[in-house]
Amino acid sequence: MSAARKPTRQTITLDGTVYDTTFTRNFSNRKPFLPKDPRRLVAIIPGLILEVLVHPGDWVRPGQSLLVLEAMKMQNHIANHDHGTVKTLHVAPGDMVTKGQLLVEFE
Repeated sequence: MSAARKPTRQTITLDGTVYDTTFTRNFSNRKPFLPKDPRRLVAIIPGLILEVLVHPGDWVRPGQSLLVLEAMKMQNHIANHDHGTVKTLHVAPGDMVTKGQLLVEFE
């Protein structure tokens, strides 16, 4: 049997206040935070692509529906967050997508 590792104490500073704390193994092994890339649209739920409403080269405005994703027998219109031009479509009607899968890239 291996000996248990003793957690190490560390200090962090938040808004000018210093805190003494112990980081857990889960905290130490967590994935780093990556801000969302506005040029990439990913699926937030798994489902079936029913319809693609845009083509590469199309200029899209905020709130415009880009595609229809069916999940749990509901049709979800996936909308654009910002204005831009569609660079690449990574899905087609009939494709099954997983959570986090890249759907559309923008220029």
